[in-house]
Amino acid sequence: MPFLGGLHHDTSKVKAIAEEETEILFRPIDKASLLINEFPERLDHIFRLYYKRFEELLEVVNAILFKKLDERLLNFLKRKCEMTKSQTLYVTHEQLSNELGTARAVVSRLLKQMEDAGLVKLGRNKNSPM
Repeated sequence: MPFLGGLHHDTSKVKAIAEEETEILFRPIDKASLLINEFPERLDHIFRLYYKRFEELLEVVNAILFKKLDERLLNFLKRKCEMTKSQTLYVTHEQLSNELGTARAVVSRLLKQMEDAGLVKLGRNKNSPM
């Protein structure tokens, strides 16, 4: 998105939050079309990324429409554990509710039910799927 926004002299509508130490490479936007012309495989890479992101968007829409929130929450926790390669997540109920687009109280209630069912173990600012 930032790349294509730059090509069209528009600002990116994307916000990113790094969850771990990250290196960012900035390139002057006036070099973007030159980059595509000299390295067409770069354009192919961009289209592959778009395709992957669009698939992810469809999965999210499908989950929102057809899956219950408790299932979405548990899947989210498991996916985060896989990404961080840890069984403990340091995340608040507020952060989870923002990620899932629901109220904090709903997330708190669902996490408590999941803990009672032995699906997660709760701690202060951390959650662990079992």
